[in-house]
Amino acid sequence: METRRRSLVKALVWNAIGFISMVSVGIAATGSASLGGTMALINTALGFGCYVIYERIWTRINWGRIYV
Repeated sequence: METRRRSLVKALVWNAIGFISMVSVGIAATGSASLGGTMALINTALGFGCYVIYERIWTRINWGRIYV
């Protein structure tokens, strides 16, 4: 079973990567750093919440696991 701390760290690292890429896309799409950054912050907050919930749900599902 995965610990909550590990799930949280994985979510933070993944969202940092996503935030950097989303800022780049937002700036390229809008031409505005502030608008692109705002879009990236909203996207990152939503993605973070969804990812943590998703990971915690999957830690409770035994389907596909092999126990040795």
